[in-house]
Amino acid sequence: MNKKEISEIKKQFSPANCSITRICGCYVDGEKNKKTELKEAFLSLSEEEMFKYFEIFKKTLSGTIGKNLLNMEFPLSQEESGGTQEFLLRLKNSKLQDDSLIEAFYDKIIENYDYGENYYIILIHAVYDIPGKASDGEEMFDASDEIYEHILCSICPVKLSKAGLCYNAETNSIQDRIRDWIVELPDLGFLFPVFNDRSTDIHGILYYTKNAEELRSTFIDEVFGCTAPLSAGGQRDSFNALVEETLGDDCAYDTVINIHEKLAELVEAQKDEPEPVILTKSEVKRLFEDCGVEEKKLESFDEQYEMAAGEKTALMASNITNTRRFEIKTPDVVIHVEPDRAELVETRIIDGRRCLVIPMEADVEVNGIRVTMTNKENLNDEGTEDTIF
Repeated sequence: MNKKEISEIKKQFSPANCSITRICGCYVDGEKNKKTELKEAFLSLSEEEMFKYFEIFKKTLSGTIGKNLLNMEFPLSQEESGGTQEFLLRLKNSKLQDDSLIEAFYDKIIENYDYGENYYIILIHAVYDIPGKASDGEEMFDASDEIYEHILCSICPVKLSKAGLCYNAETNSIQDRIRDWIVELPDLGFLFPVFNDRSTDIHGILYYTKNAEELRSTFIDEVFGCTAPLSAGGQRDSFNALVEETLGDDCAYDTVINIHEKLAELVEAQKDEPEPVILTKSEVKRLFEDCGVEEKKLESFDEQYEMAAGEKTALMASNITNTRRFEIKTPDVVIHVEPDRAELVETRIIDGRRCLVIPMEADVEVNGIRVTMTNKENLNDEGTEDTIF
């Protein structure tokens, strides 16, 4: 699913557009015991409850694709009888009316969700009547010929509210506040089936994780039967290792700068597109070639790529480069530069030592104090001062 498709489903989580038919919930304590369960028509809830649930469901479809939101496909084996996809399909087709299926679903979550505190499993069934679209992109609500029937699950921590004082309007006094168990925004969740090309795709699932660096691979494997992808940080570390291994002793500063700039250009060029920039193994190799990496260095590229990231792993450009900050780090000094001004930092040999050189073309502050540099020996050929590290 891309940004537009996710946004279209999120818009259904409102009173005006609500397509949710049924809601089920299970409150689980820290000892993995089911404490209470909920099973009812969603529209039977009070308006206040609905709004709070809408907030949870919207959050389950929020975040960055490739970081918090991960598109995963089921292996073919999981679509056979007894597979994870086949089970979720039966759960969806039951419209959450089959108590035995719901209990089996709760049991699977409880068994594989490693969380030592209380939490609330929320499961909803919804039927979205997909509006047709005219040639100009405008929705035609009277031209729908397909429905998108789906389930969405949110797993929310339940925490005890903080102790404190409060004002009691009835007694007009300040008193100790009663502590309550509060359902927080989701830690994990998923949407099944996915909504690809504005149509139902039963072969995939959209997985949500609040912590982009903690994907819970065991949970993904046991509940969905899918192989957990590399996290955003894992992709970045794999790419960095690939650059270092490919370039070896020739991992020059200028080459790394070129790679960063090329990646930033790719991200910038498609920032308004619904699909993120994905680089396959061959596209990463082409990137290296465009940045001046010698052909000899790329002879063993395929092997190095598979060792660093995996044979079939694609890398998301926004995960392997930081488009908001460019960092240069030495054992004693860390320099942060605006990504589009990375060329300001140069490398030079001065008095036989390798140095990073930064032109001082604007105000300089030291611990918030504006300072001037009056040492004329630091002037370069253009009369501009350089800061040397």
